[in-house]
Amino acid sequence: MAGSNGKQKTARDMILSLALIGIAAAVVYFLSIPHDDHAPDLKRVDYRVELLTARRAASYPVAAPEGLPNTWKATSVCYQGENSHRWHLGFQTPDGQYAQVEQSTRKPSDFIDEASQGASATRRTERIGDRTWTRYTGGRYDALVLRDTPGSTTVVAGTASFTELTKMAAALKTG
Repeated sequence: MAGSNGKQKTARDMILSLALIGIAAAVVYFLSIPHDDHAPDLKRVDYRVELLTARRAASYPVAAPEGLPNTWKATSVCYQGENSHRWHLGFQTPDGQYAQVEQSTRKPSDFIDEASQGASATRRTERIGDRTWTRYTGGRYDALVLRDTPGSTTVVAGTASFTELTKMAAALKTG
């Protein structure tokens, strides 16, 4: 009888120890790890200088949106003059998605595949202003592609909806 009482105490002590370790682990987890589930607030960038530089240097009319509401936040800008004369301008849309305008003198099929991250042309087109854009889907991004710009290809792409991509494309102006 004396032997079974000692085994009960050992089992009870082990269960209490495991419970205390579990409580300690939970406290460490909740106090030391940030649990913010919303996306980080992206910094707004001023792209005016890069746009002016690109418009002076590029061999094609460089496009940038005009008149988008302030809820569209420019988050990235880049102009690469060597080889492909590539223009990039990225935005966070009002609903937190991503939309970008990309232009380049590269071979259209290669450039579209890269800018849309693997999307393929559909048979659907959008008439935006006086131009016809082709919808691309199936890649990481959806895209609207304009091939008839002088000397370049223009791609509006991102995780944004086609409604927002269309707003971006409609706002594009060349200078």
